[in-house]
Amino acid sequence: MLKVFLNSTKQRIAVPVVLAVLAVASSSALAAGDPAAGKAKAASCAGCHGVDGKALLPEYPNLAAQHESYIAKQLRDYQSGERKNAIMAGMAAALSEQDIDDIAAYYASQPAISGVADEEGLQKGMDIYRGGISGAGVPACSGCHGANGKGNPAATWPALAGQNAAYIILQLEQFRSTERANDPNAMMRSVAERLTDAEIKALSNYIMGLH
Repeated sequence: MLKVFLNSTKQRIAVPVVLAVLAVASSSALAAGDPAAGKAKAASCAGCHGVDGKALLPEYPNLAAQHESYIAKQLRDYQSGERKNAIMAGMAAALSEQDIDDIAAYYASQPAISGVADEEGLQKGMDIYRGGISGAGVPACSGCHGANGKGNPAATWPALAGQNAAYIILQLEQFRSTERANDPNAMMRSVAERLTDAEIKALSNYIMGLH
């Protein structure tokens, strides 16, 4: 389903989307944390990501209902330096393996957040997300992240539905510039380098409205 603003009236409509998630056989990447323990350990995260995983600023990611495996991977990548961010590197540095799994499990257990897309550029974003850009060699985002943006936890591909558009724009720009390079086999870098600023904006807006 997709939520969208119509002509700045903030009227919401739901557009049905066919579910088509690419399955991956392995489930070994799934983390195994304790959500109850993670709630206390995540207290220091709330200043940016909110107590319930809803980010306080649009440039920060919503973590509520994000896959446990994906959150855990990102925290370990911050620790190792594979994903670079001065603030997150400092936050992750002192975390134990169990801390990471518990925090990831806590945020994964929180109710998903529904975003609302703006009508402007919506069709363009939908076309890219669901069908890619054949002339530029851009595959459909739904192939990995699912038609409804639910992602794939076994493959540690993140859920995108309801994510802040500003955060998605920032990540795609960082993949495009290779500032962010912790994507396996450079999958996201190879996609982002083929996207224009306008395409990134339209795509990010569309994703924000998925749920």
